[in-house]
Amino acid sequence: MPLVSLLPAAHDRVPVYGSGGFCSYSEERLRDQLGGWVDQGIPRVKMKLGRDPADDAQRLTAARDAIGPDAELYVDANGAFAAKEAVRWATRYTREWDVRWFEEPVSSADFDGLRLVREHSTLDVAAGEYAYVLADFRNLIGVVDCLQADVTRCGGITGLLRVNGLAAAHGLDVSGHCAPQLSAHAFCGVDRLRHLEYFHDHVRIESMLFDGVLEPVDGALVPDRSRPGHGLELKRADAKRWAA
Repeated sequence: MPLVSLLPAAHDRVPVYGSGGFCSYSEERLRDQLGGWVDQGIPRVKMKLGRDPADDAQRLTAARDAIGPDAELYVDANGAFAAKEAVRWATRYTREWDVRWFEEPVSSADFDGLRLVREHSTLDVAAGEYAYVLADFRNLIGVVDCLQADVTRCGGITGLLRVNGLAAAHGLDVSGHCAPQLSAHAFCGVDRLRHLEYFHDHVRIESMLFDGVLEPVDGALVPDRSRPGHGLELKRADAKRWAA
């Protein structure tokens, strides 16, 4: 049976956001990647920033120009900022580029810092990708607007369902972190689902190594109920070249 039917499913599809926009990209590549996702029907995209803050304003302007005024723009600092610095940037992100999502503005272990950014900004603050056990997620309750869960780190499918229960009890949404193909079925079972990260590097690798890979339809991944489990099958001949 397909995993989506066993959970059971609260949703029949998982909205995705295009994720990439690395700090190492040229402005042209940034525009092409983020604008390309919007052209494909994905109405939300995320870029990295914070490595060289002096360059971020120009990069953000390029990103907003590429995706147009209607697509949602998210940013991920990977913990690059101190708390008050993040608050100052959050104000600019919202006012100048209509950013909606600020991921790990400070270290995900800096709970006071996350709370400060959340309380002094209007965009959604998110963290949780490095959470492994339920206590890690419990520490984020009250300091973020949306919990991020990575099904490859948080204890698998069972762990994800526990995170779902915790989030639902506290009125929080859950967003999936990376591994989109492995996550598509699993996050259909998350009641307060926000979306799933359609991460550039993982999308590329999953397509190289697996049959059954899903393509976004109207900005969402729709599990294939004709395939068992999570729907993936290793391309053994293609994968053999990478064997040690």
